[in-house]
Amino acid sequence: MAADKGKKQRVVVGLSGGVDSAVSAWLLKQQGYEVVGIFMKNWEDDDRDGGADGGADADGGADTTDTTDTTDTTDTTDTTGDTGDTGDTTADNTNYCSSNIDFVDAAAVADVIGIELEHVNFAAEYKDRVFSEFLREHQAGRTPNPDVLCNAEIKFKAFLDHALRLGADKIATGHYARVRFDATSGRHQLLKGLDPAKDQSYFLHRLTQAQLARTLFPVGELVKTEVRRIAAQIGLPNAAKKDSTGICFIGERPFRDFLQRYLKNQPGPMRDERGRIVGRHVGLSFYTLGQRQGLGIGGTAGGAGADGVHAPWYVAHKDLASNTLRVVQGHDHPWLQARSLHAADCSWIAGEAPPAGPLAAKTRYRQTDAVCTLVHRTDACADGRADGRADDRADGRAEPGAGFRLDFEQAQWAVTPGQSAVLYDGEVCLGGGVIDRAEVPALDQALAAAAVDSAEAAKAPKAAERLRSASAPAPAPTRADRRPPTRKPALLR
Repeated sequence: MAADKGKKQRVVVGLSGGVDSAVSAWLLKQQGYEVVGIFMKNWEDDDRDGGADGGADADGGADTTDTTDTTDTTDTTDTTGDTGDTGDTTADNTNYCSSNIDFVDAAAVADVIGIELEHVNFAAEYKDRVFSEFLREHQAGRTPNPDVLCNAEIKFKAFLDHALRLGADKIATGHYARVRFDATSGRHQLLKGLDPAKDQSYFLHRLTQAQLARTLFPVGELVKTEVRRIAAQIGLPNAAKKDSTGICFIGERPFRDFLQRYLKNQPGPMRDERGRIVGRHVGLSFYTLGQRQGLGIGGTAGGAGADGVHAPWYVAHKDLASNTLRVVQGHDHPWLQARSLHAADCSWIAGEAPPAGPLAAKTRYRQTDAVCTLVHRTDACADGRADGRADDRADGRAEPGAGFRLDFEQAQWAVTPGQSAVLYDGEVCLGGGVIDRAEVPALDQALAAAAVDSAEAAKAPKAAERLRSASAPAPAPTRADRRPPTRKPALLR
């Protein structure tokens, strides 16, 4: 979208030091906008400990939280953006990129394009609005997606507010997504990016109409290879910069090492589907459903596959009450197959929920859209009825603040509480909610049976004691029992 001929609109671009935001800034200047760059520093201690990438992440590059089968708690294998240069290898063979390096790259880009660049620190807002929630969710045994919250609270709120104070008409980032105004409804729509391998609408599903009305996504109309070609053609210094692959405040460091700086270890047993102890965990907060790596247990004969190779272990359930991690063998184990999910804390692009009915959804980034049926709830996903089930809306509409249920045509793998369930109607992202719980028939039945067995086992000793007491012979009378009663003196009668 080009700038109006009668007025040169001011666009403030989040420059992260990566190639996507750099090309976005160049494209906007070519289209006639007055472009100003802002580098956002969202994390304070990265420069002191050599750790997290605390830069702007305006490329959307660190939006990578996932629960794929190769994860060590949180998968950071996505390469959708370019927030950090992971080539700065230190002597201990880590590949961390500090925000100082990213700022130098952003400044070099601004110089080539010919725009001003301002350095802004949002670290306090980030820790208050994003990181504190991240820790609370992990302490509750869930797997949060901080990048979703960061987009809604920092990049498109704190950053947007700052840009407006600078006189901006709009802001822009390097996310792979698109915005379209629908004249029929009078609303803005969030669309998938044209590059299906890089689409980041999943991480933007909590944006509001007010935020979308002020936002441009220049590279959302391009594929990544074209973005890099443009960067090289115009001589951008970061044209070949590697894509970022980490959560914005963690960077490339091992996830568990980072989390253990803030959460205590609470070791407990790992049990298989038969209840056998197969290992020990360091604390439920450090694991996520579907996790395969970092469990510290090998295959067993009971889990051998058809090819004779022992099947790998996966995290299937976290029992907070007993501090037990339940693990199973095999990627396709029934305990990992969810038929439905319940979500709360909902946010809808249009400002209201879509009607109940058939749609598509993603329960994790880079997942193929899964056909599902949307059912609105009246209770924001809490079990509000005496029978433990929540009421569904008979009219198919959502009440304000209500949650929803998704019923899938095909079972979904390792649906994880804390992650986002995002709904789509074709290329249009409708919004979504935070997964509260999943319905996994095989797991639910096994846990229910185990609870009954545990209750019966608890009753057994008490019943046996009562039986022994009832069947025991009466004790033989003692000499005192056989002694005749003492007669009182006459004067006391």
